[in-house]
Amino acid sequence: MPGPGPTLADIARAAEVSTATVSHALNGTGRLSDGTRRRVREVAAGLGYGSRRGPRTRTLGLAVTTYAGSAWDFAGIAYFSRLLTSATSAAHAHGYALTTVPADRGGEPLWHTLAVDGMLLSDSPAGDPVLRALRARGLPLVFDGRPSDPWPSDIWVDNDHASTTREVLDHLAASGARRVALHSGYGREFYTGAVTSAYEQWCAERGTDPLVIRFDPDDRAGHAFDAAFGAPGRPDAVYCVYDPGGRQALAAAARHGIRTPHDLLLVCASEDAGYAENEPAVTTVTLNPERIAVRAVSALVELIESGEAESTGQLTVAAGLRVRASSLPPDMY
Repeated sequence: MPGPGPTLADIARAAEVSTATVSHALNGTGRLSDGTRRRVREVAAGLGYGSRRGPRTRTLGLAVTTYAGSAWDFAGIAYFSRLLTSATSAAHAHGYALTTVPADRGGEPLWHTLAVDGMLLSDSPAGDPVLRALRARGLPLVFDGRPSDPWPSDIWVDNDHASTTREVLDHLAASGARRVALHSGYGREFYTGAVTSAYEQWCAERGTDPLVIRFDPDDRAGHAFDAAFGAPGRPDAVYCVYDPGGRQALAAAARHGIRTPHDLLLVCASEDAGYAENEPAVTTVTLNPERIAVRAVSALVELIESGEAESTGQLTVAAGLRVRASSLPPDMY
């Protein structure tokens, strides 16, 4: 098996330019003269650089870098559990193995030497050190979720979060909600920002003040809701954008004597089947991680084996609203 190909740093040394210039030249970005861009590409080709070299290890990598450097069990979250299972099956169907890397490896040298043909990054946040290391190696990349600062050549698979958020909020309003709170604001990945922005715009269009309640993954009792639930003019509906949020909201509501759905309508973005078994059954939003995984792996394999993608930018997978008792008018419960 041939050894690893040249890195961007190798090309920069040979071309006597910076790694940033190499990156811009190879990806068609930046403000470079045609001569510099052509010379860098010629040097890169002479060194054997390029995704057209094809698969070497027959192994794909997958990392969830939302909180890169922090130890957290992303596989214990239903969304990521289902994503991993489907990504593994899709990789095997294409003849590849799939390596999943622990979340607390964000700042380690591992990313500079990891023996994979390409990487699937999930929820890559702003300033992601893992992404920087992988870009420096020139590895083929596909993202689950829009990266915070995408390159023109990047490919990501995602939902239309603005449209989905509006669908949820319109559903709650149709069920009688007049004051909808958003349980969000924790992560720095694109998903959180997109949902929050759509919510704030929706509120502005209706002349209501937004109420964003900050999510805390360790707040099992839902104390983040106490101030809002105990104040005059409390919210009569909540949209939770993280998997555990629905249970946190229910715990807080019970503590304050607030009944669901009679006093509080509830929707939670989650893939956890347990919400359907709750009393009352909780309305959920599915982001369809299985479909996302299959499209992302297929796009990554195409990028590795052909050296180019059929299209760049976002590949959209529709989300789905699963309406249950928690978000319906009380007389329908």
